[in-house]
Amino acid sequence: MAEPLLINERVRARADTLGAALDAHMLASFAPDARKVLRRFSAGEVADLLGISTSFLRKLHFDGKAPEVETSQGGRRQYSADDILTLRRTLDGGKTSYLPNRRLGEKLQVLSFLNFKGGSGKTTSTIHTAQRLALKGYRVLCVDVDPQASLTVLFGYRPEYDFLDQGTLYDALRYDDPLPLSAVIQDTFFPGIDLVPAGLMLQEFEHETPRALIDNVQPAFYARMAATLSEVEADYDVVLFDCPPQLGYLTMSALCASTSVMITIVPNMLDVASMAQFLQMSADLLDVVADAGAPMSFDFMRFLINRYEPNDGPQQQVVSFLRTLFKDEVMVAPMLKSTAISDAGLTQQTIYEVERTQFNRQTYDRALESLNAVNDEIEQLLHHAWRR
Repeated sequence: MAEPLLINERVRARADTLGAALDAHMLASFAPDARKVLRRFSAGEVADLLGISTSFLRKLHFDGKAPEVETSQGGRRQYSADDILTLRRTLDGGKTSYLPNRRLGEKLQVLSFLNFKGGSGKTTSTIHTAQRLALKGYRVLCVDVDPQASLTVLFGYRPEYDFLDQGTLYDALRYDDPLPLSAVIQDTFFPGIDLVPAGLMLQEFEHETPRALIDNVQPAFYARMAATLSEVEADYDVVLFDCPPQLGYLTMSALCASTSVMITIVPNMLDVASMAQFLQMSADLLDVVADAGAPMSFDFMRFLINRYEPNDGPQQQVVSFLRTLFKDEVMVAPMLKSTAISDAGLTQQTIYEVERTQFNRQTYDRALESLNAVNDEIEQLLHHAWRR
């Protein structure tokens, strides 16, 4: 009779099996090098991003003012994200600004996506916002503050292999001989976006902070994120934090480095009740760090309705309830629940990465329209904070 498999051995075996399966999945989806590559964009998509007509875009090519780009078998032009940025630089300089980067005197915008209920769409919201802003010409830094590292995985990294020894946010936040943030920033497949990865080691920050508080290690936990960001501040327009689903030292450090907050909420009463507890706990903890000298001035705070189904009567009632309570603090545009978003996630992709032809066109268009509305509203909030 075979000896029973010990639980530690069983867990390790399952981890190895799952890791091998994920490697095979990545290789099948992103062969030959198992790394993600951003698709190309049609002339219509590029014209929409630049705010020009397709006829004007064709004229730029005719006049030799647009870069040479790839063409499909049907002769249609296909633009890379770098081509779009080249067009922005070519067009900029007249009455209309095509490069939206922050100007002299405009502070770095640092936006935290948070809620302590899992499944509220923080990571999905973070990456779609980052990609939309990057396509519109902003320099974006994504910071994965969650030890589960879902955002890191969506950018095509495998934390348990790629950053086994070091290279995550933990190495910049740790109390013992921290690295500069620039040493852990990674390029991504998406031009305009850099990433500070996460990994399980990031959880050590939660364990080490109580001892650091006793020993009065400086900067204190609530100031460490802001301190490490200051080194690369000049390189970016917007920083996006994907926070963990808990109110720990990591979340508090991210909040104290933020200029704005986006609270994601799925419109059902259980999630709303959970959010009520989250807000109360947040307020109590923020009181403590504010008394310790942490800055508490935000440019804006918004509630983002996530996974919204317009034909769901109870959801409509919950959204109406929230708008009555919080008024303008609830985002005008909700993020729709869409099979296109979830189907894209099967290959660890987003709506901005996948081809429209892979989906039912109406489903894809509805999802894209919803995401664009949400992210363009966020862009308007950033502009308002910059007083544009």
